[in-house]
Amino acid sequence: MSYEELEHTADIRLRFRTPDLPSLFSEAAEALMKIMYHDPRPGPVRREVRLEGEDTEDLLVDFLSEVLFLSEVESEVYSSARVTLSGPSVSALLEGEPFDPERHRAGTEVKGISRSGFKIVKDDEGYLLDIIFDV
Repeated sequence: MSYEELEHTADIRLRFRTPDLPSLFSEAAEALMKIMYHDPRPGPVRREVRLEGEDTEDLLVDFLSEVLFLSEVESEVYSSARVTLSGPSVSALLEGEPFDPERHRAGTEVKGISRSGFKIVKDDEGYLLDIIFDV
């Protein structure tokens, strides 16, 4: 994963640098799970996600919010997200394992994805994103 944790007063702020948009979506979802569950591993869980959005930024926030929602409601921990983007829509295959309270309680509870300062920037190296997870 190509992200770094940045200083923030109360929440978790991460910076991602990826070569393309599908990687940005995948890495942000995987980082979310790592923060929440510390040690997500591959397993038998497979879940498909399909969403449409107004623009890429809204689509990414909606996608991460859906990953967060599904993880909590379905008691699943996703170790990977294979993402495909097509215009204003995203489809992803989330893979992972069932939630195990013995192994997955070491992380930090994430309440939501903040839109504060949320902006995807494209430059010569690819895509850059700073994102805040509300904890």
